[in-house]
Amino acid sequence: MCGIVGYTGRDNATPILMEGLDTLAYRGYDSAGIAVWNGEDIVMKKEKGQLSNLKAILDREPVTGSCGIGHTRWATHGEPSYINSHPHGDTKKQLVLVHNGIIENYVRLKNMLVERGCKFVSDTDTEVVAQLLGEVYEGDPLAAITNAIRLLEGSFALAILFRDDPTRIYCVCKDSPMVVGFGKDGAHIASDIPALLSYTRDVTFMGDKQIAVLSPVGIAFYDEFGTPIDKGCTHIDWDLDAAKKGSYEHYMMKEICEEPVAFRKTAEQYVSFREQPKLKADCFPWSDEDAKTVKRIRIIGCGTAYHAGLLGKKYFQELAKIPVEAEIASEFRYSDYVFEEGEVLFLISQSGETADTIAALRMAKQAGIRTVAVCNVIGSTIAREADEVLFTFAGPEIAVAATKSYLTQVTVLFLTAMRLGLIRGTVSEERAASLLSELADIPQKMQRLIDERGEIQYFASREFSARHVFFIGRGIDNALSMEAALKLKEVSYIHSEAYAAGELKHGTIALIEEGTLVVGILTQRKLAAKTASNLEEVRVRGANVLALTNGELPDIASHCSKVWKFEETNELLAPFLAIIPMQLFAYYMAVQKGCNVDKPRNLAKSVTVE
Repeated sequence: MCGIVGYTGRDNATPILMEGLDTLAYRGYDSAGIAVWNGEDIVMKKEKGQLSNLKAILDREPVTGSCGIGHTRWATHGEPSYINSHPHGDTKKQLVLVHNGIIENYVRLKNMLVERGCKFVSDTDTEVVAQLLGEVYEGDPLAAITNAIRLLEGSFALAILFRDDPTRIYCVCKDSPMVVGFGKDGAHIASDIPALLSYTRDVTFMGDKQIAVLSPVGIAFYDEFGTPIDKGCTHIDWDLDAAKKGSYEHYMMKEICEEPVAFRKTAEQYVSFREQPKLKADCFPWSDEDAKTVKRIRIIGCGTAYHAGLLGKKYFQELAKIPVEAEIASEFRYSDYVFEEGEVLFLISQSGETADTIAALRMAKQAGIRTVAVCNVIGSTIAREADEVLFTFAGPEIAVAATKSYLTQVTVLFLTAMRLGLIRGTVSEERAASLLSELADIPQKMQRLIDERGEIQYFASREFSARHVFFIGRGIDNALSMEAALKLKEVSYIHSEAYAAGELKHGTIALIEEGTLVVGILTQRKLAAKTASNLEEVRVRGANVLALTNGELPDIASHCSKVWKFEETNELLAPFLAIIPMQLFAYYMAVQKGCNVDKPRNLAKSVTVE
């Protein structure tokens, strides 16, 4: 949510800031603005709506200077408007700043500042931070920041320009990501890695309440008390072109088409495919002794990451025979859950910065529970704080709707469950070898599905006017249905829900009416006949039925209007193939409706606030 960029150096800051904001636009926003020191004063330009609106203003009224900050805002406090857009300043005109996060005690602080004579012009919690800094500022920016952050409750990432020190950018964060890096022409800051890749690959991730001071010649770091500290760099080896759309119309389609490569890259980190495929034992969290002490696994995530966790639950129970629960992070963090000895908490997050998942991680660590992260970003908060990290290798994912990140999360969970099963003796070496041999063929099967997507596009061209779509399945297919339904509602705005097929007669079948589209996922042969019966129940009540099957299923066509099938594969591996037609279906439905596929309304890529 929201995006921050900053630059100070030898070059003109404005085009660098605008390029960075454009790169971060995938995070979701409803207004944008910049503040640049032009040699005489800090000049602010901001506007509601798309970045193109801000660009038009800058074309008419250019701003030139070598130090500046920028922001794309996703509204939390105050409606999207020019007044509420960032940057914000203080009444005394001493500073301007941009802010990601939520200040939970902003009302109390605002009342105190009004009594002291501060004149507020916006409805935002961000302006409260600016006014607070202005109130405590006495000529020393570092002292003002250390004093102000002691009074702030909630989450924040701040980039600040002081008029008394106009060539430096001061940054501080708590529970909200901030990345800094030094390039050949100056220092840069951003709220996410892609905005820095054009300038540097060696970056530093800021920790809670740490302060960074960016100058044209370097970056200095301080703790929350203003004491200098040393911080190391992390090298980012993402391909710069991977963060660009290339010849694709949308990032979402590009990222679906990248899934065979993302799957292969992730699998190769954990499996040696030379001659006889074999798991790389040293890439997983447990020694043989540790693995046998695991009594329970709990998997935590939000949205798509939670749905990956539901499949992970199936894999751990099937392969390692361990009790597993999967929970939504925002619910788990406020529950009265009692951790058990021998429990392991898995935390899934593409960005590694998901606020509720971070809170769950810290709860577990405080209780002394072992934590394992499944994450795509080296150096992110979750990757730094978890006891062990299983990295996915999806590369940058720009579209808001997760596709390849989901696939790689499921891949890591499957392989980890297999490794645990091998150690505990619940998976034989022969079964593991068979599964891994078939796993090696998955990328080619994925590619064939993508190459043959015309059938899915044609079906969507006939069904995009559907008002309601229901996805049903059993077991693994129920977990897949939940992700399929989420993808469709995210990008097409069509009401879509997933239901366990066996639950239809317990109330939800009342929603079926003439023309309702029902999608049945049938990848598990032992359950296919049961789900087929459910498809027949909705068909005879007027539903238009689509079935997705793992290879050929006898007689399924009699229950459906349309059948999509993929090459038959082991049922545990079927989700890697089944999800691709569902993602393509959501994409083409959204395109047919003219929706903004990459940036769905009201959504943000990284949910860094509650």
